[in-house]
Amino acid sequence: LTLAMLLPILTGGLNLAITFTANMAGLTLAWVLQSQGGVDAGIGAFVLGSVLAIAVGALSGLIMGLVIAYTKAHPILVSLSMMIFLRGLGEFLTRGGDVSGIPGFLAPIGYGSIFGIPVPLLIFIACVLIWHVLLTRMKLGFNTYMIGSNIEATRYSGINTRKVQVLVYTLSGAMCAVAGIIMLARFNSVRVGHGESYLLITVLACFLGGVNPFGGFGRVIPVFVALVVLQLLSSGLNLMGASQHLATAVWGILMITVMILRWLAGRLKFLNTNRG
Repeated sequence: LTLAMLLPILTGGLNLAITFTANMAGLTLAWVLQSQGGVDAGIGAFVLGSVLAIAVGALSGLIMGLVIAYTKAHPILVSLSMMIFLRGLGEFLTRGGDVSGIPGFLAPIGYGSIFGIPVPLLIFIACVLIWHVLLTRMKLGFNTYMIGSNIEATRYSGINTRKVQVLVYTLSGAMCAVAGIIMLARFNSVRVGHGESYLLITVLACFLGGVNPFGGFGRVIPVFVALVVLQLLSSGLNLMGASQHLATAVWGILMITVMILRWLAGRLKFLNTNRG
């Protein structure tokens, strides 16, 4: 989900619908598995459901990208509208309940390990590497940074900014779907409201990783390191017996602290420049 949030932020935007996009993708996979026998569903059903789940996630991002690119509506408003829509649609389709009955072979995706390394972590590392190559070795990555720095100048330089924005949000939605599949395997069920607190953590990880909240600057590897640090902090709070509500409060305070420190750093840099 953090990687899904990273791309829109680099363009100067935001995707507030990441958790609900992930859950709708998870619901899509769960429904396909249930239609093919539930706990007795085979690998073929999982592959089909995963493809459809990623398509649902990509479609969600595509719609947001088209609206943002062609109407110039603010990404916060567009993604907030999509978040509300997906939440309402999911609640309507599931009647506010969980969808369970998942085949046992999905458990290793959520809880398994290879050579002592958790499978979800391996999947995340693979996605990090893909995002790293995308942003540092591909034209789309360069254009993404350009749009975040100055979208008007980028447009005048001949870059199709609309196409880039649509691709960015489509990829963001597809990455949400990958997260939704992992969440389904880990929780052994899916509900529209699963992981709502993850939204704050994804934004916090991006900011801690040095991503400019106004776009144009940020790297995948520092964001990965920031997320690991946050996970260690979360594990420490759990070991101390802290409740999840307290952990959420800590994330909020930490984000405020990061913003203040960034402002102070910028202020000091400005003063030093003037003195020089």
